[in-house]
Amino acid sequence: MKGDTIPTGVFGQTGRKVTRVGLGGEGVLRTYGKSEQALEVIHEAITQGITYFDSAQAYAGSEGYYGSIWTGSPEMRSRIFQASKSASRHKGDALSDLENTLRNMGISYLDLWQIHDVRTEEDLRIISGPGGALEAFLEAKSSGKVRFVGVTGHHDPAILTRAVEDWPVDSVMIPVNPVEGVLGGFLTSTLPAANKKGIAVIGMKILGASHYLQPRLGITAELLIRFALSQQISVAIVGCSSASEVKTLADAGRSFNPLSQQERTDLMQRLAPYSKQLAFYRGVL
Repeated sequence: MKGDTIPTGVFGQTGRKVTRVGLGGEGVLRTYGKSEQALEVIHEAITQGITYFDSAQAYAGSEGYYGSIWTGSPEMRSRIFQASKSASRHKGDALSDLENTLRNMGISYLDLWQIHDVRTEEDLRIISGPGGALEAFLEAKSSGKVRFVGVTGHHDPAILTRAVEDWPVDSVMIPVNPVEGVLGGFLTSTLPAANKKGIAVIGMKILGASHYLQPRLGITAELLIRFALSQQISVAIVGCSSASEVKTLADAGRSFNPLSQQERTDLMQRLAPYSKQLAFYRGVL
């Protein structure tokens, strides 16, 4: 591992520690047929000392790229925290997704399995109802096929907050960036609800798919990662497309110092005029 270690923190109430920055499942990992570049990114993350690795059934070849490494290096897999997700809403479909995920990754268990992209009242009703996906997640946790369960969302903060409050989850994944600071919701309702419950919070959409990188405004990847880590979250994940991007992520985690409230406010003001367009992942605002 290179240089100083990346600071770690306890992942909610799980007792597990993870690095404050993690490798997101998008970037080059959300592709097919780019094994060389994808494996370079994963190996660089390992070399840099990152321990949190994100993926999802929906992320193209992401799970298979990880499997190419973990299958041949079980000792390496045992040292990291591997997460994935299922967007299926019914129990049988979700359990089938889990078996596919474990097979794709060449592993016997996930550290974290997440109910993916919860958006609507109907999602809440179906997932938590009889025969819904929540039953699959709790069954998988009970059987040991997954260590912990979580929920993710980036569409409607009110819906995701209800999932946090009502479901027996160990974590929640939310967008954490200056645009969210302007709009409110995920950082003003979902995040406090998760902190009150004591569950882990995973920050995503840190760079807004790189749309928030605005050199003319002085907005860099490092600054956006600092903004995310200045919130009460457990880990900030960023999808990367090259080893150099992974290094930037790791260096930001190593050298992190919190933004002051004034610095956060200044950063939000720079993006405020474009906030509705930049929150593209929420849908139409």
